[in-house]
Amino acid sequence: MTRLSVEMLAADAPEPITSAGHAQLGIAVLAGIAVIVLLITKFRLHAFLSLTLGTLVLGAVAGAPLDKAIASFTTGLGTTVAGVGVLIALGAILGKMLADSGGADQIVDTILEKAGGRSMPWAMVLIASVIGLPLFFEVGVVLLIPVVLMVAKRGNYSLMRIGIPALAGLSVMHGLVPPHPGPLVAIDAVQANLGVTLALGVLVAIPTVIIAGPLFSRYAARWVDVPAPDRMIPQRASEELEKRPGFGPTLATILLPVVLMLSKALVDIVIDDPENLTQRVFDVVGSPMIALLAAVLVGIFTLLRPAGFGKERLSPLVEKGLAPIAGILLIVGAGGGFKQTLIDSGVGQMVLDISKDWSIPALLLAWLIAVAIRLATGSATVATISAAGLVAPLAEGMSTGEPALLVLAIGAGSLFFSHVNDAGFWLVKEYFGLDVGQTIKTWSVMETIISVVAGGLVLLLSLII
Repeated sequence: MTRLSVEMLAADAPEPITSAGHAQLGIAVLAGIAVIVLLITKFRLHAFLSLTLGTLVLGAVAGAPLDKAIASFTTGLGTTVAGVGVLIALGAILGKMLADSGGADQIVDTILEKAGGRSMPWAMVLIASVIGLPLFFEVGVVLLIPVVLMVAKRGNYSLMRIGIPALAGLSVMHGLVPPHPGPLVAIDAVQANLGVTLALGVLVAIPTVIIAGPLFSRYAARWVDVPAPDRMIPQRASEELEKRPGFGPTLATILLPVVLMLSKALVDIVIDDPENLTQRVFDVVGSPMIALLAAVLVGIFTLLRPAGFGKERLSPLVEKGLAPIAGILLIVGAGGGFKQTLIDSGVGQMVLDISKDWSIPALLLAWLIAVAIRLATGSATVATISAAGLVAPLAEGMSTGEPALLVLAIGAGSLFFSHVNDAGFWLVKEYFGLDVGQTIKTWSVMETIISVVAGGLVLLLSLII
């Protein structure tokens, strides 16, 4: 979402809802987050309802009139969905086209044909990183699990040696690189430049995924030596297709939105003249919505038609792609409402004041807050959204690159130590046939490595930018 559109929406935002002191606001934040954590973990309530109720508790404890708390929540929900809802929808459609056409399988099979032996873990991390660009984490896991299990089985590889690099690639993309929901919401909250965030995100992601993937998998394979479970090898989408799209067109379609957004960022840096025609053109074609929309439209011709999909199958495919993201949109929207209530109640200013008193670097503070919420709720998306709302005031007055680093610090913190309150923990456990202890030794440690390495790299970049 552009700064102008945010300002236009902010014009209708409610007045600050309370002038409570720091102690009361601190208690309000803890109470709100505690309610969210308790409802999600203890009562297994949906994150949307938990965030909604937690927001009301936050407002009440902060001393806000109920009507103003509700107004803040609905304003934040609407602003957030307006900013990222279309992008999430377009990403879901592109992911569905990629999966159903067999394009994802084509990418996987082509890379695996060229890999073997010691290079196989590196091939898996490359596959997962490319596939993970347009796909949600859970979708990517379901898509890649058959490949991981088959490669481990047929090549007689350790399951962890192959599986950890694939999971690392998906997780890093999910936490650090837009257009995934978490980074998009954080970008919107702190008013970061999307192109710069994308470029820096990729820069941080590459060494992070190497360390947490192929390198760590050597140790994970020693700690947990289990065979690939036969019962968990499902049928691949392309096995039902007579033909599928080629490798080149599929890869080009996946990378198209990334190239367009990065091109916009580069042109903005090189030209830096809002009146320049070239920059204006790239501002349009490189905007996230247009970039993703272009990829979806191109995908009709590069993915669906080569797979034999007629126009009568396009509408049902889009409907199936959109259905699973209803819950994600509601969670993201409710997280935006929670964020807006934090800001309107003065919590953001409180964090700003505390950070000055404690002399904690903004990036480290953002990482720590995201870590705390991640450990409590188990959701990387909830951690990202909530932390972004808390630290948004810290972005005031920052130069172009600093808000992008703030987004990446939040994203890195949101991936810290996945455990039993995270759906991804159980997804990995069941697919790989592990017990809880084995999952902690492999998946949970891998997530922690990603969080710490990415957070450290972000701090290093802050010394340069």
